[in-house]
Amino acid sequence: MSWYTILPSGIGLLLGLLLLGVPVFVAFLILNVAGVLVLLGPPGFGMFANSIYTTATLNSLSAVPLFILMGELLFKSGAMEVLFDSLDRLIGRMRGRQYFLCIALSAILGALSGAAMAVAGLLGKSIFPTMLGRGYDKKLSAGTMLAGASLDPIIPPSVLAIIIATLAQVSTGKMLIAGVVPGLFLSGMFVIYVLVRIRLNPALAPDLIEEDAPKNQGSALMALVKMLPCCFIFFLVMGLVMLGVATPTEAAATGVFGALVLAWFYGGLSKKMLKDSIFSGINVAGLLLVVMSCATMFSQLLTFTGALNELGDLIVHLQIPSYAMLALMLTTVFVLFMFLDQTALLMVLVPIFQPILRLYGWDPIWFWTLLLIMASVGGISPPFGYTLFAFKSAVPDLSMSDIFKAAWPFVWIILLGVLAMIVFPQLITGLPALMQG
Repeated sequence: MSWYTILPSGIGLLLGLLLLGVPVFVAFLILNVAGVLVLLGPPGFGMFANSIYTTATLNSLSAVPLFILMGELLFKSGAMEVLFDSLDRLIGRMRGRQYFLCIALSAILGALSGAAMAVAGLLGKSIFPTMLGRGYDKKLSAGTMLAGASLDPIIPPSVLAIIIATLAQVSTGKMLIAGVVPGLFLSGMFVIYVLVRIRLNPALAPDLIEEDAPKNQGSALMALVKMLPCCFIFFLVMGLVMLGVATPTEAAATGVFGALVLAWFYGGLSKKMLKDSIFSGINVAGLLLVVMSCATMFSQLLTFTGALNELGDLIVHLQIPSYAMLALMLTTVFVLFMFLDQTALLMVLVPIFQPILRLYGWDPIWFWTLLLIMASVGGISPPFGYTLFAFKSAVPDLSMSDIFKAAWPFVWIILLGVLAMIVFPQLITGLPALMQG
């Protein structure tokens, strides 16, 4: 069977199963079993078992459950409430401050939870009705929530960044650190856009007289003091990695310890909280590990057939210019991420894109970070972005037409940001280059 039959057939079967709503690990399992039987026969299941064992024992993946546990502990300890109130105070009494608070909150929540859909749903239920009641524009409010939530694959600690680093065999620490500047850069673009919109149309935000005072009373200095414990946790995670003092797994373990101390400090530490946090981390990490094991086997089957090498030879023969190929790959990612789960799709695309990446000599940290950003924008792109429908379920009174209109400006902002990062790759590669070790 030729490679150009095997590759489209395998990917087509997998995408078809995912579009039908089959669970990700089941879809990969069906594809792998069928692939082993067709290509290797029953003896190939020994290779399947070995692949599962090899993936399940990868040291780099041990950071995933620890990051998830850290996020759960911070959520349930009350630390996030202190951080949110401090941010509210620091923003102060400025016109449209809830827009900026939304962007900050959704980005932080997304970084901790790793789920844009969950963050969009949470903010839609909790903050969106309050903003409407205060006189904020419904479309701009929805847009800031969707935009902030879309940053979760980018801002560290990002579970998706760890998955890509593992599959692509690049430095996990550098992949995590690479998302810092792009995340801040895109957040800054969102803030500038909102400021310009309010300046051009003051009716988009209530007058300062009508705006409620921030809940956290006191000076900005006191707000900064209250934020220090949370900021110290983030330093334990990312600062130690960047300084070369700890690996991502060691930093994640240190972050869990810091989160426990913080939970005790804020009085939120209890047996029930610990139990809920641990079980949540186990459930998510266990499912992710099963999917990763099946995805690794899929990659090995592609390598065994020679499909990836043949694809690389075809591209060499076609002599496609570098930027044309980059545009084609990113556009493909942008479209596919509108329909499919981020984790599942990354596990399909990484082994396919690997030989192309080596062929063109692109910086792997730069390219994979661009891929993460395109994953984020695909999720909020009309008409099929799945984060849009999660937000709709949280705000049933808002029409899909209004949600689409709310999302489009921020989609274009992110795409403009991607273009800037292509032209100026140092926006992505600069910080990882400073890492020690």
